[in-house]
Amino acid sequence: MQTDRRMRGHERPNLRIAVMWGVVSLIFLAVGMQRLLQGQFPDPDDALRLVQVRDLLAGQGWFDLHQYRIDPPDGTLMHWSRLVDIPLALVILALSPFVGAPAAETAALIIVPLVTLGAILFVIGRLAWRLFDVDVAGISCLCMALFAPIVFQLQPMRIDHHGWQIFTVVLALWACSLRSAWKGGALAGLAMAVGATISLEILPMVAAFGGILALRWFRDHKDRWWLVGYMQALALGLIAAFFATRGIADLAQHCDVIAPAHLGFFAITAVCTGLIAAAPAIPRLALFGAFGAAGAAGLAFFGLSSPTCLMTPFAALDPLVRDFWYINVLEGRPLWEQKLAYALPSFVQLCIGLFTAIVLAVRSRDWLRQWWIEYSLLLAASILLSLFVWRSAAFAAVIAAIPIGWLATRLLKRLNRARGLAAKLTALGAIVLALLPSSPVAVAELMMPESGNVQTVLVEESSCEIRNQALTLNSLPQGTIFAPLDIGPAILVKSHHAVAATGHHRAEESMRDVILAFTSPEAEARQIVAAHESDYIVICTDLAEPRLFTAANPQGLAAQLVAGEAPDWLEPVEVGGPEEFRVWRVRE
Repeated sequence: MQTDRRMRGHERPNLRIAVMWGVVSLIFLAVGMQRLLQGQFPDPDDALRLVQVRDLLAGQGWFDLHQYRIDPPDGTLMHWSRLVDIPLALVILALSPFVGAPAAETAALIIVPLVTLGAILFVIGRLAWRLFDVDVAGISCLCMALFAPIVFQLQPMRIDHHGWQIFTVVLALWACSLRSAWKGGALAGLAMAVGATISLEILPMVAAFGGILALRWFRDHKDRWWLVGYMQALALGLIAAFFATRGIADLAQHCDVIAPAHLGFFAITAVCTGLIAAAPAIPRLALFGAFGAAGAAGLAFFGLSSPTCLMTPFAALDPLVRDFWYINVLEGRPLWEQKLAYALPSFVQLCIGLFTAIVLAVRSRDWLRQWWIEYSLLLAASILLSLFVWRSAAFAAVIAAIPIGWLATRLLKRLNRARGLAAKLTALGAIVLALLPSSPVAVAELMMPESGNVQTVLVEESSCEIRNQALTLNSLPQGTIFAPLDIGPAILVKSHHAVAATGHHRAEESMRDVILAFTSPEAEARQIVAAHESDYIVICTDLAEPRLFTAANPQGLAAQLVAGEAPDWLEPVEVGGPEEFRVWRVRE
């Protein structure tokens, strides 16, 4: 830290942050404008989130998390948190009387992601200002528009839970910089409690923050209250959020959300942490053993309460669902399974941030050196997590923003001072590497001729135009549609129909039935479709999913439908639109 922030009030960091929020928001709007105009959600989960909010506003119970239009009549119990529904519902409720519900929904699709972005930038900007100056604060905020994982998770129409989880991470990061151990630890714990309530995928970050605060205790016994405040607030926050969003109607030991077994684990470890802190100081080795005993006690309770949850939520997936669905959800897969031309530049950027944080640790002294050591460890943990779950790169990116902001500021000053072409080009190259590492890929794509035989496989690229064609289904009497998993959310958000299944693992049995029906001979498929009391079958022939089904069984139902050879128990229905969008009525 260069000088005490209280002596630099003239720098007006909030104004700089606000300006950068406006700039970054314009960039995000430009990036997402085509999607916005076409009503095209970045991900099927965003579409289904809007359906959930609509149902809540239409009178569905706060504690009732079923989606009744997936696998009717009982529906599917979703694992999503109501916390994410709150800002969307508030915006829609506030604007609907003035502009109508459709326009209010569109406004919410823009406002909520950008407000989330503003909250993240405020925390990052203030922290960067405290550590450096207003220039670094501004550049750190601007970096948000240059991190691909951040842009994807915070663009307009990206209304699923990831943006709010990113905010909880930066809030916990900021809390760790406060002067008060109790307040800082408690705020970090509450932030992580909210993040874990939204989704369990943040649990590795919960552990990472706990590990950092435990290191403070090992370094100085007086700093033990950081971890105590963190664990107490984490446990109490999880319990409060559980009862506020789930109530007491569903106390089952779900493995994919915070459940009673999780609450017991965190309550036990929090109590044990408090007891260890209240006892006289003990040697570090004994302290390590005490922490191990506390963790073992919590794990014992968790394992006895919910032994099946000792595995990951997806470990017990039906093999058919895993092979046809889970391994194809690339954002949840490891780095090495991504499109490396796009993923590797982002990974390089994260590594540059980590290297810069280490450099800052080496350059600093006293408490500031300890801060940057902890910062580097936290960033390293988040980068390690992103190796195995690529969408977690957004957590690493937001932490890397400050060191990369400092590096970019120094490089810009060096570029300004450089004399001679070679020095300027060197500084400029370093800036491009730090801020725009994907530039070579973009240039190569512009220079390379497009292949004429590239097959469309993504929903947003499909000639089927499901986002528009789903509206035409409203001309048909309301019923249940048997469709591939990827297009189910679009059908739900655009039409009044129900679907047999979507790509959400709580509907695992229905997902298996959909996959099995499309990959089975038509006689077996007919029995499965009838078992779901489906009224229609809908497919988009140029998407990846029907092609996977066709490749699995060239004589299966999907292969017949794609080839235009529907069995006689299906009656073609003409709803207009492109040839790739096909609808059949199921004959009784």
